[in-house]
Amino acid sequence: MEGTIYSLIPPVLAILMVILTRRVLLSLGVGILASALMLADFNPLTMVVLIWDTVVGLFYSVEDKELNLWNIFILLFLLLLGIITAFISITGGSRAFGEWALQRVKTRRGSKLLTTVLGLIIFIDDYFNSLAVGQISRPLTDRHKVSRAKLAYLIDSTSAPICVVSPISSWGAYIIGIIGGILATHSVTNISAFSAFIQMIPMNLYVFSAIIMVFLVSYFNVNFGAMKKHETRAMETGEVLDTSKEVPGELDDDLPTSSKGKVGNLVWPIVSLVVGVVSAMLWTGYTATEGDVTLLAIFENTDPSAALFYGGIFALIVTFILFFQQVSKGGVDRNVVGRGVKAGVKAMLPAIYILLFAWTITGLIDALDTGGYLASVVENSNMNIAFLPVIIFIIAGITAFATGTSWGTFALLLPIAGQISAATDINMLLPALAAVLAGAVFGDHCSPISDTTILSSTGAGCNHIDHVLTQLPYALISALVAIVGYIVLGLTGSTLLGLLVVFVAFIFIGFGFKALKMAE
Repeated sequence: MEGTIYSLIPPVLAILMVILTRRVLLSLGVGILASALMLADFNPLTMVVLIWDTVVGLFYSVEDKELNLWNIFILLFLLLLGIITAFISITGGSRAFGEWALQRVKTRRGSKLLTTVLGLIIFIDDYFNSLAVGQISRPLTDRHKVSRAKLAYLIDSTSAPICVVSPISSWGAYIIGIIGGILATHSVTNISAFSAFIQMIPMNLYVFSAIIMVFLVSYFNVNFGAMKKHETRAMETGEVLDTSKEVPGELDDDLPTSSKGKVGNLVWPIVSLVVGVVSAMLWTGYTATEGDVTLLAIFENTDPSAALFYGGIFALIVTFILFFQQVSKGGVDRNVVGRGVKAGVKAMLPAIYILLFAWTITGLIDALDTGGYLASVVENSNMNIAFLPVIIFIIAGITAFATGTSWGTFALLLPIAGQISAATDINMLLPALAAVLAGAVFGDHCSPISDTTILSSTGAGCNHIDHVLTQLPYALISALVAIVGYIVLGLTGSTLLGLLVVFVAFIFIGFGFKALKMAE
């Protein structure tokens, strides 16, 4: 079964069940069972052992005899963020920021555009982007009756897309490291890995499509598909989310809120989180760098998950200092500490459960070599080299969608794209590599088992399946525009023409959105 077309069955089954049942844990559980059964040659006892080993492997590597700190730090960071969020609410920070922002950002459009700009500014890491932008924007968008589904879309469409084109980010460092190996393998000496990454930025057509789409949707308030129902309910009733569904990151309503809270009770924890995470990224990268210490080398060797955890600890300390200041002012009772911690942890448990299930199915899908099969489709196909970028974009999108990981897709398909380009036309190397990056982000953007998608739901306080289904039409339109751009890029060899096609397409889409709003 491994490395064959049958390896597609578990991820496809899980994704179809998610869409049909809208019960994400049940659907992922079925996908896990299907994957393990296939790997165990349908032996139930072996299946149980495989699942157990996979779950244990999420936290402890038996081979290396050490803890899997990446996953542990991510889960601990989520718990820390939940507690920080709870105490920001208790100290009155969320309420004060909402009132302050409401006086300055006076329209729904302004609240959405501000969220989009924040998503583009915070480009250090996609996990951090999704959660931090959600914490900052949620009080504002709630006041302006923007649905949580729309907020989740805005967050998700500016997290991974901006990180994948930022050289000074965990993503950029990871990609540059892979590119360096590809260039060395194929004896490409006239360009450095960093220079190649920079030249690939305008070739990443999906990034431009997704970001332009976000601005157009925010400006014209265009809602179609499942999103229209959520936005209509929010605008007509003020209910920004469906309270009948499980919502990660949503706090209990009975938490007390200080009447003496200030905007700083929200701003300073967020600022301390940014400062703490960035400082920790620089420190972990610096201590792990051997030889010449450069900013790129530091980001290449940094440990993003540890940085998130250390930054979260620092932000939690600042948050507690602000809390006890409120206690001294009589704004809140110190006995609420236990309730606040419990509420923060409880708010993050749905996201943690989904992440654990997603990581488990991802590990089993990796063992089935689903990505390897999809990669072989590209490698063994006889294609016109001009269509290489668009075909690689589509295959990378399917791979990331099925496996739920853009980084895994990078590691798998970037070397294959390099190999095909070197064997056919070396001039297609950079466009092919850029197409992998773009396709992987697109597939990851849409996948219900992607950790980035899960954390965008969490940051926005939106039901996970609602987020997946509402953002899918927007992502597909962006991908279709990128596909046309890659066809033009491949046929002409001109990045400028490929980009021009994207921008012209969105000019027409913008006029179409305007006509839709005028017709309402």
